[in-house]
Amino acid sequence: MAGRDAFSACHPAVNFVYFALVLVFSMFVMHPASLLISLACAAAYNLCLNGRKSLRFQLAFVLPVMLMAVMVNVAFNHEGATILTYLPTGNPLTLESISYGAAAAVMLAAVVIWFGCYTLVMTSDKFVYLFGRVIPALSLVLSITLRFVPRFMAQLYVVSQAQRCVGQDVSNGSVIQRVRNAVAILSIMVTWALENAIETADSMKSRGYGLPGRTAFSIYRFDDRDKSVMLWLLACGFYIACGWAAGGMYWSFYPTIKAVEITPMTVSFQLAYFALCITPVILDRREEWIWKHLRSAG
Repeated sequence: MAGRDAFSACHPAVNFVYFALVLVFSMFVMHPASLLISLACAAAYNLCLNGRKSLRFQLAFVLPVMLMAVMVNVAFNHEGATILTYLPTGNPLTLESISYGAAAAVMLAAVVIWFGCYTLVMTSDKFVYLFGRVIPALSLVLSITLRFVPRFMAQLYVVSQAQRCVGQDVSNGSVIQRVRNAVAILSIMVTWALENAIETADSMKSRGYGLPGRTAFSIYRFDDRDKSVMLWLLACGFYIACGWAAGGMYWSFYPTIKAVEITPMTVSFQLAYFALCITPVILDRREEWIWKHLRSAG
């Protein structure tokens, strides 16, 4: 089942800390090795959650975005000291702008895939469990929003397939007819969204949302396995943060490319980052190995 791996079964606090760490490091550590580690581990975890078909679908969306990010940066950013050639507009094409565009593209792809994994693992009930008492209104709004997006996309797919069966989707007819079909699909989706909002409001009211003294049911328990995984994540995150603050993961693109010297210490920071990012995959493979071992033993 999609989204039900070993790491998803951990305590919500463990899931949230993990994604907070990998997303922060993915967005702010611009070392090429770190970016490639983040992208590879995000793709590997997405493969564990959704399988090859979903990963191919995401890559089909991400790769054009990456190419566009590189082209936009090259077209509008002309900083850098290493001039390779001159564009037809007369602006220089520099090695640094190409390198930065490529790094930004990898970072964008990694963050998109990580967020895809996040929406599968950090479900709305987990988010409300963590932040419902601290920021109840905001946690509810974020939970509904995060839950609405995948539901909207799934419903849009259902409506599009139904319209295609009757020959009224956006791929049939003339341009005007396609526009009319698209407007009809949009109208259906807006109506569905409004009806869904009314049903959600009625459901919340019937369950006593906002009443004083209302309690919440929770099935989560912070056990010994969660403690071990949490300590592992915090240890890796602390070590990586120290290395980042000390310049052990330094990489600069402008005016020229400058990088920290490769030493056993700087390599250890990258290995710790890899260990952090690959943790869910290792847990999943370990649980699968234990299950197969128990079945063979039985």
